[in-house]
Amino acid sequence: MRQPFPPAWLTANGHCAVTDFNSELQQRLDALREQSLFRELRRVDSPQSSRIQIGGKTFLNFSSNDYLGLANDSILKEAAIRAIEKFGVGAGTSRLICGSLAPFHELEEALADFKQTEAALSFSTGYATAIGTICALLGKDDIIVLDKLVHASIVDAAKLSGAKIRVFAHNDLNDLEKILKWATEKKSESKILIVTESIFSMDGDAAPLREIVGLKNKFAAWLMVDEAHATGIFGKNGRGLMDEFGVAKQIEIQMGTLGKALGASGGYICGSRALIDLLINKARSFIFSTAPIPAAAAAAMAAIQFVQSNNGEKRRELLQQRLGELNLKFKIQNLKFQSAITPIILGNEAKAVNAAIKLREQNIFVPAIRYPTVARGKARLRITLTAAHSENDISDLARAFKALDS
Repeated sequence: MRQPFPPAWLTANGHCAVTDFNSELQQRLDALREQSLFRELRRVDSPQSSRIQIGGKTFLNFSSNDYLGLANDSILKEAAIRAIEKFGVGAGTSRLICGSLAPFHELEEALADFKQTEAALSFSTGYATAIGTICALLGKDDIIVLDKLVHASIVDAAKLSGAKIRVFAHNDLNDLEKILKWATEKKSESKILIVTESIFSMDGDAAPLREIVGLKNKFAAWLMVDEAHATGIFGKNGRGLMDEFGVAKQIEIQMGTLGKALGASGGYICGSRALIDLLINKARSFIFSTAPIPAAAAAAMAAIQFVQSNNGEKRRELLQQRLGELNLKFKIQNLKFQSAITPIILGNEAKAVNAAIKLREQNIFVPAIRYPTVARGKARLRITLTAAHSENDISDLARAFKALDS
């Protein structure tokens, strides 16, 4: 008599397939724990601010990218409420079908005016911005040249584009020039795109944009700069580091986020009208995504107006004052450039995790940043300051760090 086939939920050796699946996943999780790389979500029961509530406790928050303290500002909240009252909560569909509501168009007009470009396009997230833009511009016959420390979204976009990837050592102009020379000699018909951040998210240092623009021009390449951690903080009216260095008009693709200093959510590209029209037609992360909620666009537009006002300038001045106080407390000297990001590099992943735990015991929240966010052996505590912090907050932070060494 023939043996019946096993039930669908059994493997050939009689094991439950679901159990085997979960066992495999548990082994992977255990490996992450052993390497001090396991992460978990922490529920926050308060708005983003200099203080947050986690697990019923209040912490001094030095982990947020809300550099100007706008995420919980009444100006943005009121703009979002008005948009909900007029346009509802959801857009209903993608923007190319019938979801291109008025707040998105108003935001993009404001972005283009703010960044002094011909046009702009907003995306649901910064990640979607990078993926959609790079994959729309490059293909398998092209070359993309990345700074070693660019954001993971840019790295993923480069891989998905199919272009030949070359990486230059962080902010190393000699290495960049060697790669560009190779690219023009060996791949003379290829499009070449250089991608860098203006302020690097984990180190807080600045790219040498003037020199990179010079190399871009010398080798007839395109340049894309991510201003995620500079928009709202640097340049005239907070236009960014490109404006601060006087090179904005020489950069083909200006990328940024609406979710850091601008306090809202989403990403954007600013550039020529031709660039934006191409992205509308070719950027798959834009074409095939339901439009963001209109309230987010309205809040971002309110933030853009705010950062260009006198009150916006006062927030930037306050942030710079807090950074000066941090330098004094932590004895940071000889800085050529100061962003709102200060990394305390500890190296060992377990050491960084333990330091973050000890800080939380003192009601200070500073995250441990580990691989794959940074390279292995480069684990750190990443301090971010905002205009919402006080001088006393920075004193408390300095005391907590001093206690780590005792």
